[in-house]
Amino acid sequence: MARVLLVIGDAAEVLDTFYPLFRIREDGHEVVVAGPAARTYALVLHEKPEGWDITRETAGYHLKADVAFKDVRPDEYQGLVISGGRAPEYIRYDPDLMRVTRSFFGRDLPVACVCHGIEVLTSAGVIRNRRVTTVAKCQYDAEQGGAVYEDKEVVVDGNLVCARTWHDNAAWMREYMKLLNAVK
Repeated sequence: MARVLLVIGDAAEVLDTFYPLFRIREDGHEVVVAGPAARTYALVLHEKPEGWDITRETAGYHLKADVAFKDVRPDEYQGLVISGGRAPEYIRYDPDLMRVTRSFFGRDLPVACVCHGIEVLTSAGVIRNRRVTTVAKCQYDAEQGGAVYEDKEVVVDGNLVCARTWHDNAAWMREYMKLLNAVK
């Protein structure tokens, strides 16, 4: 079975994180959680209340990272999942996360990205000329990274599977699992 790296940080979105964590394990794959440091992170819930223009953030569950980005050896993994929420706003500056992310694209291995996770891919410079989707407020991030934005629940382009938000989790993981389960 595959070994998958799940990328988080403080303020990663709960459903963007736990849904893939459990879905990937359900198929018998190992999931290793990675963060800026090997410590416990505070996750958050994001929901756009009726009448609001932006999402409201509330405290959610906690999740411990098994490994720090600097200690990740990408060749030990066959898949990558980048959670959304606000975490990507700051983890995208981590040079080790950029090294790890580029490695998966260089080896054409399955990468799943949801919501603000696109900020990590843009910073890594790996989405130029690719079709992607993301939460609408990150459309410019995707386009500034050279990608073509599509407002769909899931977009698959080669090894990359993107979704807009946790509302699209079923379609997102259904497509990602096809790629992951095909890895030899």
